[in-house]
Amino acid sequence: MNKVLNKWFRKTHRWLAVPTALLIPMAVVIRFSGNPSWQAFLKSFEMAQSLLMLILAITGAYLFLLPYLTKWQSEKTRSA
Repeated sequence: MNKVLNKWFRKTHRWLAVPTALLIPMAVVIRFSGNPSWQAFLKSFEMAQSLLMLILAITGAYLFLLPYLTKWQSEKTRSA
């Protein structure tokens, strides 16, 4: 893949990991607190939290597979 695309995937993954890592424990604490006003606040952020987790899963899977993809591409070009 393109090096610029790889760079942006890494930056996106890093910058989204921080708010997601903060939102998950906060959501657990709010859920078990029992305060109805806090739980209403949590409902408004559940979609954002789910979207962040989805983007992190996609970029994380890409970054995990990237070394294997580059190895496969380099072997493919060597044999051609």
